[in-house]
Amino acid sequence: MNSPMLSAVPADHAAEMSMGALLLDSGKLNPEDAERVLRMQKETGIRFGEAAVRLGLVSEEDIQQMLARQFSYPYLQKGQAGLSPKLIAAYEPFSPQVESLRAIRSQLMLRWFARGRRALAIVGVDQDDGAALFAANLAIVFSQLGEQTLLVDANLRAPRQQDAFAIKPRAGLSDLLAGRADLDVIARVPAFVDLSVMPAGTLPPNPQELLAREGFRNLNTQLEARYDIVLYDVPPFQAGVDAVAVASRAGGALLVTRKNYTRISHIGRTAEQLVDAGCEILGSVVMEF
Repeated sequence: MNSPMLSAVPADHAAEMSMGALLLDSGKLNPEDAERVLRMQKETGIRFGEAAVRLGLVSEEDIQQMLARQFSYPYLQKGQAGLSPKLIAAYEPFSPQVESLRAIRSQLMLRWFARGRRALAIVGVDQDDGAALFAANLAIVFSQLGEQTLLVDANLRAPRQQDAFAIKPRAGLSDLLAGRADLDVIARVPAFVDLSVMPAGTLPPNPQELLAREGFRNLNTQLEARYDIVLYDVPPFQAGVDAVAVASRAGGALLVTRKNYTRISHIGRTAEQLVDAGCEILGSVVMEF
């Protein structure tokens, strides 16, 4: 279930609200507790949040999250919103791993999106290399930057984003490409106002053919017109040529590899085929887990 705090306070108003108002609106404090905090604040001259912590009414983590709301940097506390705990950008935004994600985001902004590009394919080389998880976390950090971000689950063989973001079963990309749905299949992520996800939808018997159709090119054009950032999560390259079809439409790809797992020869073969298909390789990421 979504956190009351995240649904009750619109992001564009949070920055205008005081710490006390945010804590009240989120249900962290009730009016009686707020009066106790105000009395202590008046007696000691300390900040509202510090007084609330001293009284044991809220935690330091609660205060940090309210500050994040004031500065339009949403994130979640563990257990909130029902998202996968592996989405560290949502639950541990100040961890070293997420700092690395933000560094990658900066490089992509400068080297790709600043050039007017909108779409990027996240291409894993092998099975179980963590590409889907990386794509999900990267989408979150882009949305935290204030970019209208869409994560498209283009893995029509073994999709993962629907479960990661706790999206109820619904039509998705495959249904749209088959003419059985429209852009209403896109799901907003309530905890992150600038993030949306297009699930994979019904698993089709012909994923390669669906992604290679002209309809997918037209869809990508529509999505680029609506969003600042469009990230495609695709099947691993070794599973078939689906990744090539998607990456060629996006125009650019970021390769994901796994330390002590992905073979150098596989990386070279993947990059070569993507370039042959007209896709620009922006670089590679090494996952450690």
